[in-house]
Amino acid sequence: MAKITMRQAISQALWEEMERDENVFILGEEVGIWGGTYAVTKGFYDHFGEKRVRDTPIAEAVIVGAAIGAAMTGLRPIAEIMTINFAFSAMDHIVNEAAKMRAMFGGQMRVPMVIRTVSGGGRQLGATHSQTPDAVFAHFPGLKVVAPGTPYDAKGLLKAAIRSDDPVLFIEHATMYQVRGEVPEEEYLVPIGQSKIQRPGRDVTLAAYSKGLDLALKAAAQLAQEGIEAEVIDLRTLRPLDMQPIYQSLEKTNRLVVVEEGWKSYGVGAEIAARTQEEAFDLLDAPILRVAQKEVPLPYNSTLEQAALPQVVDVIAAVQEVLR
Repeated sequence: MAKITMRQAISQALWEEMERDENVFILGEEVGIWGGTYAVTKGFYDHFGEKRVRDTPIAEAVIVGAAIGAAMTGLRPIAEIMTINFAFSAMDHIVNEAAKMRAMFGGQMRVPMVIRTVSGGGRQLGATHSQTPDAVFAHFPGLKVVAPGTPYDAKGLLKAAIRSDDPVLFIEHATMYQVRGEVPEEEYLVPIGQSKIQRPGRDVTLAAYSKGLDLALKAAAQLAQEGIEAEVIDLRTLRPLDMQPIYQSLEKTNRLVVVEEGWKSYGVGAEIAARTQEEAFDLLDAPILRVAQKEVPLPYNSTLEQAALPQVVDVIAAVQEVLR
């Protein structure tokens, strides 16, 4: 298998699906002539033309609203929101229209669209451009929320999202476009709504996704040098959320640490902890711990930003605490 970057994997998925289905098109800010803010759609405009790669005004509500209308009339739009922070400007369209349309009309219409966006901090973009509000969007039924942590899953999940008949929010992490991983050259899909064991272990379970997966895997590698074998579960999808691999892992480890970049309060880790307590309490031999961002707006200063973001040492400390 070829070893490619997250950026290349996402670009390949978009290109292949546009070649496969002429109803698939892209719209968003600077996706055409410029080739995308993160160069994911570089070359698309020249190949597919302006009808299928459409540059839009800086108006997120317009981008998402147009995509919803196009999806309801039979097309499969991929709307790019430059950063998830700007998705708040289209919040009503995303959670009150795209997410609810199919259910409100008893399945008489569908909204097969993907919203690609970028989440996370670590690039010194300031508090309003560095948030990780993934859990906010995962709160709403009717909207699938996908957040891959590897190039393999990014490509397979994006292809599955484009083919889905439900709206999908596809979240990419701002600092992970250069992460490399093995990706098959042949056609494949990754099912939405299935968590995955990314590293087997016996002593403690680490549940993570996106950037949190990177932290968890690095922590697991360091812990292994001390004789501690951590099993790392990659959520991959936040809605629907697949808890079964976590419970199966807890049958071996009996200890759980959840790693996420978002704030701890009302976050993904809180949801996992609550479900585990409700559905698998007897498997726990220690309290569930959560590793997350400090409860502050993310600072611009690089040193302060890194101090606020979760780090590998935080994951290791949490593991040592639950094993104590």
